[in-house]
Amino acid sequence: MVESQDRETVRALLDSVRAAGRSALTAPEGKIVADAYGIAVPGEELARDVDEAVVFANRLGGPVVLKIVSPDVLHKTDAGGVVVGVEGSAEVRAAFHRIIENVRAYAPDARIEGVQVQQLVPPGQEVIVGAVTDPTFGKVVAFGLGGVLVEVLKDITFRLAPVSADESLSMLDSIGAAEILRGVRGAAPVDRRALAEQIRRVSQLVTDFPEIAEVDLNPVIAAPDGAIAADIRILLSTETVKPRRTYPREEILASMRRLMEPRSVAVIGASNEEGKIGNSVMRNLIDGGFSGEIHPVNPRADDILGRKAYKSVTDVPGDVDVAVFAIPAKFVASALEEVGRKGIPNAVLIPSGFAETGEQALQDELVAIGERYGVRLLGPNIYGYYSTWQDLCATFCTPYDVKGGVALTSQSGGIGMAILGFARSTKTGVSAIVGLGNKSDIDEDDLLTWFGEDPNTQCIAMHLEDLKDGRAFVEAARATVPKKPIVVLKAGRTSAGAKAAGSHTGALAGDDAVYDDILRQAGVIRAPGLNDMLEYARALPVLPTPKGDNVVIITGAGGSGVLLSDAIVDNGLSLMEIPPDLDAAFKAFIPPFGAAGNPIDITGGEPPSTYEATIRLGMEDPRIHALVLGYWHTIVTPPMVFAELTARVVAEFRERGIEKPVVASLAGDTEVEEACQYLFEHGVVAYPYTTEQPVAVLGAKYRWARAAGLLDGDR
Repeated sequence: MVESQDRETVRALLDSVRAAGRSALTAPEGKIVADAYGIAVPGEELARDVDEAVVFANRLGGPVVLKIVSPDVLHKTDAGGVVVGVEGSAEVRAAFHRIIENVRAYAPDARIEGVQVQQLVPPGQEVIVGAVTDPTFGKVVAFGLGGVLVEVLKDITFRLAPVSADESLSMLDSIGAAEILRGVRGAAPVDRRALAEQIRRVSQLVTDFPEIAEVDLNPVIAAPDGAIAADIRILLSTETVKPRRTYPREEILASMRRLMEPRSVAVIGASNEEGKIGNSVMRNLIDGGFSGEIHPVNPRADDILGRKAYKSVTDVPGDVDVAVFAIPAKFVASALEEVGRKGIPNAVLIPSGFAETGEQALQDELVAIGERYGVRLLGPNIYGYYSTWQDLCATFCTPYDVKGGVALTSQSGGIGMAILGFARSTKTGVSAIVGLGNKSDIDEDDLLTWFGEDPNTQCIAMHLEDLKDGRAFVEAARATVPKKPIVVLKAGRTSAGAKAAGSHTGALAGDDAVYDDILRQAGVIRAPGLNDMLEYARALPVLPTPKGDNVVIITGAGGSGVLLSDAIVDNGLSLMEIPPDLDAAFKAFIPPFGAAGNPIDITGGEPPSTYEATIRLGMEDPRIHALVLGYWHTIVTPPMVFAELTARVVAEFRERGIEKPVVASLAGDTEVEEACQYLFEHGVVAYPYTTEQPVAVLGAKYRWARAAGLLDGDR
């Protein structure tokens, strides 16, 4: 806990720095902040001249570090402004003069306030602790290994600030070189609690003072008896961020319910002319079987597709839940005013020609109108949306009416149509497909809030290029993940902005690195590609939730077994160590030239009875929590025979209350494709010609189960 007077000290200091027109704190100012927040730093003094430097070095005792203090020199080492391990008056004098000369040569106009004389920190493990202001997630705290090598190693992890004591400890285990902190090759482990406390205090600092843009403790020397920041750099923001408008949860649910379960829809720009978007939307609504009211709006028509047309949406009788816009961009604002006066809560803006083409002012005008009247905006620049359980197809694209438990969203129209084609070809039932486009208002966190409560939705998959409000998304995700999985495909894996960062932490906090850690922190499953996202969404509702970590491979082909084992490791899963009694039980069913252990290789020439007996044993033994099956096409056991026996055994155990995730890899001729489809339809996730895909899906299910706290070991 930081005392209020310590906060006042920091507040006064930051105000004075900003009043001086500076955006960077000097090292002595950084020490004032560190002391106020209990961030451990070495003893130090600011020497204005060489004689003071000698006095201070003698007072601190032992070797010292000399560092330039200048508001105009951020990277002191680059300027030759740091000398380490100086001892004795003669060395201090020489180092002082050398630093001044180096900096004068590096930046002739730099203001020099003096030289910092600092205690030399004892040797230890060099790490970095820092914080940045991410454009999506706001204040983010970082921890990594490497000190001066951190930008080479890039072994760093991020969390939303502030972090709790437990969260900060978890960061120590989230880097690739975590074992080094625990002590390797006889080295003593570092003081984990002291190191985690440095992280926690930095996260609290940037939370308390939003104007702090970046904090860099680099290096922090972690030792068995503590953790000390050898250098601290603090940068202030020069920009004021306008807060985004937010809505209470109940208000979001109320408007989303009327959007996704409307009783009355108006189509502004409805048309009788084929080829017009307004005609396609009308046809899809009518032909899709929507049972609610459909009101065409067109000032130049009396009748559209057999339905009375209205000159203005304000002329439509009764309440309207959704207004779908199918008119050119330049007419949208005036029509939206009418929607607002009518009291319609949702506007679906199909037209393009707004921010995506540089017309930001036109889009801002729509947002202002929507906020003035309380109209939520979906789009603009979208293909529309599908709400299949309402038989609602409010789009100008091809219809889709296969009802199921998967909700899909996309920012891109092209990706939306890829989703549609995939759903059709794989017979994936969906609860909704929603285009988000420019996300002028409604975005992923609104939809997550709704889909999290929607009884028709079992899994949510989202393609996104950015998040308007990363913290709102994380909040909505955390509320949803315990109930159902969320799969995200985040496009854009690079960040040009990192090049302009003023600290090591800022340089490392590229968009993708931050997204990756924080989405994982929120329990979201991140898909590496579009097909992966769609396959995860299709498969996760099919698979039961595992109850533990023990995965067993049963395969008819040794080669597949090796590849499946590799995939198990790649996806962070655990191959079960088969106990002797279970090993003997499996050996009873397989030929002498087969192999028990894990993978269990029954060999390729075995009849259906061997597959059935070993799968049955895998389902029956409670120590086994998931099965991965590797099938090899033979005439002895044809593909559909394998599929039917596997589905029958799994269904039998399901009826007995024994449910385990079962995935299968089928290698063979084209007949395996039909067998895979049959297995999918009967609760077994199966893929032809790949060992990686079924295990990746199983890995995704495990990641969700762990995030949701559903594995027995996590409860």
